[in-house]
Amino acid sequence: MISAKATWLEAQQFTGIAASGHPIIVDGDSAAGSSPTELVLMALCGCTGYDVVAILRKKREPFTSVEVSAEGERTPTHPTVFTSIKIVYRVGGKVSAKAVEDAVRLSEEKYCSVSAMLSKTAKITYQIEYV
Repeated sequence: MISAKATWLEAQQFTGIAASGHPIIVDGDSAAGSSPTELVLMALCGCTGYDVVAILRKKREPFTSVEVSAEGERTPTHPTVFTSIKIVYRVGGKVSAKAVEDAVRLSEEKYCSVSAMLSKTAKITYQIEYV
């Protein structure tokens, strides 16, 4: 079981904390913290990034950096769910392109729970860049 809570501070700001004990500011106006939907994209980037790093390590690929970014389009009416998300992976080092492609595919198809949830409403595409 995973648990989390958000406690109202002021305006549209909340302190969010999960069982791990690491607090964050959640702000519906994005004035003092990230909005809830920005946090969803960050969660997606972190989830798939974790998978890619773990798989590349297991394959003993000599990567030196991994950066994952995402942009999403949302419906114009409430609830404004994501309808499309583009993920960009920027991978540094002398890595095999096939190993990176396999890692991204495995994350998308098998391991990333955030991607699995978001794919119910959004078309998720990706691009890989080597730096």
